[in-house]
Amino acid sequence: MAELNTEGKGGKKKGKSKKVSTRVDLTPMVDLAFLLITFFMLTTSMLKPQTMEISMPSRDKVEEKDQTKVNAGKAITIILGKNDTVFYYFGTRSKENIDPKVEVTTFAADGIRKVLLMRNAEVMNKVNELKNLKAKKSIKDEDYKKQFSEAKANKAAPVILIKATDDASYKNLVDILDEMQICNIGRYAIVDITAYDLELVKKINI
Repeated sequence: MAELNTEGKGGKKKGKSKKVSTRVDLTPMVDLAFLLITFFMLTTSMLKPQTMEISMPSRDKVEEKDQTKVNAGKAITIILGKNDTVFYYFGTRSKENIDPKVEVTTFAADGIRKVLLMRNAEVMNKVNELKNLKAKKSIKDEDYKKQFSEAKANKAAPVILIKATDDASYKNLVDILDEMQICNIGRYAIVDITAYDLELVKKINI
């Protein structure tokens, strides 16, 4: 709003208000907006979906000769119970019908993770060695990935059988799968819990 003073006839001054139209040029603002959008598109990393490989038991009938045999000495059975309780035992029932000893632990760092790291120590040492070489850029990415996969597929590595009771939560299953990744367990599978496993768990007083 601007005021314009005009001088009328007879030498008298009259005050007049005149509306002045304002015009704002938004072209620079539009250019700036597009520049910002382009900047964020080029500098922001797109969110990539993360997937996890899970081996589920097959519903198809498999002949005994086609079944994968698990070395009892390398097998670790993990049973997920209620209230975030984790049961585990090594091997299977012996030929003398002696049941394996069932231990109870939790998802704490000194719980099931400690057990898995101890059993998978050979693989962990190899993986840590490869990570150090990669950090020093002493190994190519292709060779790193290849040797990393070979280390996890080591025949000396344990085979984990994950079983969940009806009292276990979905969170428990996700947590134990996370532990598989943290401990670099290359061979594990989610299998149905058996009546034998439930009997072993019932014998534990917690």
